[in-house]
Amino acid sequence: MSPGELVRVLLRRWYVLALAVLLTAAGAYRVLQPPQSYLSTAVVVIKPPVTGNHPNQLANLQPPLAAVSYAIIQQLQSSAGEAELAAAGVHGKYRLIPRNSGTSATPRYLIPSLQIQAEHAQLVAADAAVRQIVEVYGKHLQDMQAAQRIPIASRMSVDLLVPPSAAPQTGTRSRALAGVALLGAVGGVLAAVWTDQLVSRRRQRRAAGAGRPGPAEDRVPAVALPH
Repeated sequence: MSPGELVRVLLRRWYVLALAVLLTAAGAYRVLQPPQSYLSTAVVVIKPPVTGNHPNQLANLQPPLAAVSYAIIQQLQSSAGEAELAAAGVHGKYRLIPRNSGTSATPRYLIPSLQIQAEHAQLVAADAAVRQIVEVYGKHLQDMQAAQRIPIASRMSVDLLVPPSAAPQTGTRSRALAGVALLGAVGGVLAAVWTDQLVSRRRQRRAAGAGRPGPAEDRVPAVALPH
């Protein structure tokens, strides 16, 4: 399809473009007036125990600290873990992000930390969801050590490095508007072309069903019959 043909199609199907403009305007309004939400974030770390004469088999080496933390994360991300968090009052979106605290001075996974995020329409509810996740995370850690019959004095514990702190979610409105405009323009042009092709095919089928003579049949001369 040449540019000229495309322009003629768009002029013929101007009503499709008008509908696309209305939908794009509705999308732009939604972008400019997004629903308010808050993102709460906290950071927890597994604190190794002072073992003394009663070694903790789950934390006798530094790398297992990270392994234990990741095992708990997998438990919470499973279907059973999601149901457990929901029963504890955690609703909406949340994320469990393992962090590596290794630096040039400390080895990797020496002190594995976990960043917990929860998103909610209310600030207080977002902070409460993070606290519930931290509580369930600590319960899993204690249950895991209790299953190994590790003495209470030798157990690992959860330390809250950064307490829950909610902040309003803000986005880049200019980028969102540009995306909506691009989507509306491309979608409108494609819809106009598709509508034009659909209407043309329907007209051809109606003409064929009505038995209209083709251009070649119109040019056949009439022949007089002999008397």
